[in-house]
Amino acid sequence: MARNLLVAGVALALCLSGMAEVQAADNAFCQQYAQAALNQVRGGLNNGACAGGIKGSRWSSDYNVHYDWCRGVSYEAAGAERDARSAYLRRCTGQ
Repeated sequence: MARNLLVAGVALALCLSGMAEVQAADNAFCQQYAQAALNQVRGGLNNGACAGGIKGSRWSSDYNVHYDWCRGVSYEAAGAERDARSAYLRRCTGQ
């Protein structure tokens, strides 16, 4: 039992130490991220083939939704979200 608790404690410490290294995106990056997100949203909404699938906060037309979300996540997470929007737009436009 004590051995299991020790192993669990070590595993938790390793996970938490990795999380401490993740850096939240900075102000300038998130400003650019939010503006790019709005450009993607507008492009998708203006394309009939894409507009029907544009739902949820990923596709919000509110700058602050994108900016505030970005400020709380890592650069990698913000990049993954941008890439997800890009992939959807490529699929629905056939590019």
